[in-house]
Order: sequence, then C-alpha cells, then structure tokens
Amino acid sequence: MKHRPNSEGREAFLDGLSNEARAAFAELGTRCRYTVGDVLIREGDHAQELVVLHEGLVKVTVRLDGERASLMDIRIAGDIVGELAAMDFGPRSATVTACGQVAATVVPRRELEPFLSANPETSMAINRMLCGRVRRSDRWRLEFGEYPVAVRLARVLVELATSYGQDDRNSVRIDVNLSQSEFAALTGSRTNTVHKALARLRDKGIISTGLRQTYVRDLDALREAAKLSVPDL
Repeated sequence: MKHRPNSEGREAFLDGLSNEARAAFAELGTRCRYTVGDVLIREGDHAQELVVLHEGLVKVTVRLDGERASLMDIRIAGDIVGELAAMDFGPRSATVTACGQVAATVVPRRELEPFLSANPETSMAINRMLCGRVRRSDRWRLEFGEYPVAVRLARVLVELATSYGQDDRNSVRIDVNLSQSEFAALTGSRTNTVHKALARLRDKGIISTGLRQTYVRDLDALREAAKLSVPDL
C-alpha cells in the first residue's frame, strides 16, 4: 500500500522500502490499536521501542516550559515514530498522541537492532528519513525568518491538505483536528496572529473552518498565498 506524499515529495517511511524489505519489516513487533487522545509515546519515558504507523494520524508535541505543550509535527500512515529512543539509550524527546483511530506496530529494540544489522536497506531508509527531517526542519526555520505569518500559515495548510487531505465535494478536507494554538505552534507565531490570518483566508473564500475542521476551497489560491508555484494540469 502506497501512502500519500505531500507537495514537497515527502515520502512515508514504508514507501521508501522495497516490497521484500517492507514484508520482512512487517514481521516485527506487536500490532496495537489506539483511539483519539491515546498516547503512543510519552516524553521523558525510557522505553526503547519504535512505532510503525499503519492507519491514522498522530501529532508530535513537546513541553517547552514543563506545562505548555507545543506541536512539532504530524505523522501519517506509513511513517515511524520513536526511532531515536529505539536506537540509543536516551529518554523520549516528545509525546506522540493519536488524532483519531490509529493502527500501529510496536517494535522493541531487542527485535529492531538485529533486524537492522541483517537488513541494511531498512537501516539506510531510516537514515534517509532522519536526514529528510533535518532538512525540513532547517527549511522551516529559514522560512520563519523570511516570510510573514500569513505565508507560513498558507504553507502549513498546503502541506496538510496535500499530505492528509481528503476530497470532499469541491473541497479538500484536512483530516487533522488542530486548534488555532496548534496552528500557531506549527507556524512559530502567536494564536491571535493565526486567528487573523485564518480569517483573511476565509474572507477570500480560500478555506472554511468549523468544529476544528478545515476545508480548503481553492487549493491553487492557497498555493499562491503560500508563494508556491501552482502545478500545471
């Protein structure tokens, strides 16, 4: 099963494996199911397990001041989470929470290490994924300094729509329930600034929102607001 890449060509981890490697990797671990709000990984824990996502979405958060959680990323079916703690002896660096119904495989370190030693293709795929996340993080930091909040927000919405969106009549429904404070965390801005930027996109008919759901009504216009090229048809 191929998962949906976003506009940057960001590829789910499992999609980077050959059929043979993916089948072998699927033999590891224990299958688990989670519902909305369930915690798959808790920041600070010392569990050394990698989690493979098969269905659903999760959000990755960290606590910056001991109380307030900041949203760092979203992971989709085909991605893996918890790989750093599974490969070293450090504590979990973030909390991973289910955004809805999630099916996953939990792979303990004692299974993962010998598998990676015997399967260099999968080991290299993890390295490529980690490098991609570093590049993406670097790009976001540069954009935070170069672009105003409205552009950064539009770019986040484009990524969410192309990665996690579902066709809904003449719109794209973003199946990730994010609050305005979480949008602010993803764009490195204040909640009231995001509120105003979202209102402007709604006034232009580019998006609509309600009950923590976001609909993209005009993806090409959203790309223009994000200062991204509109793909040829």
